[in-house]
Amino acid sequence: MAVSNSEATWKGSLKEGAGTMKVGTSYEGPFTFASRFETGPGTNPEELIGAAHAGCYSMFLSALLGNANYTPNNINTKAEVHLGAGPAITKIVLTCTADVPGLGAEEFEKLANEAKAGCPVSKALAGVGEIVLNASLAG
Repeated sequence: MAVSNSEATWKGSLKEGAGTMKVGTSYEGPFTFASRFETGPGTNPEELIGAAHAGCYSMFLSALLGNANYTPNNINTKAEVHLGAGPAITKIVLTCTADVPGLGAEEFEKLANEAKAGCPVSKALAGVGEIVLNASLAG
């Protein structure tokens, strides 16, 4: 069983504070109220969810294509994550373009929809059966 680790640190109040998000050992970047709810520099949790969803979807589609005896030259997926009132993620639009020699449009549509339903991140975003919280105060 694979385990992936990410973390975030936030310092200060909601609007004036700032934080850092770290994804494994490969990415670390800042986030603020402005980067999340306005147009400020930095990233935000929704962008990272979008990246995770796009990456997972692309890999899952590649696996399904391989199982159907197709080898993709390229799969590019973009995820548009909409943050609405609440705040809440209200919509995710996945846009995928794939170059797969020998594959017809009808079969591609079938496999693309299977990938949307079956990728682990799609499943996680549809509902989580268990959330574990380990919380403690420093000091």
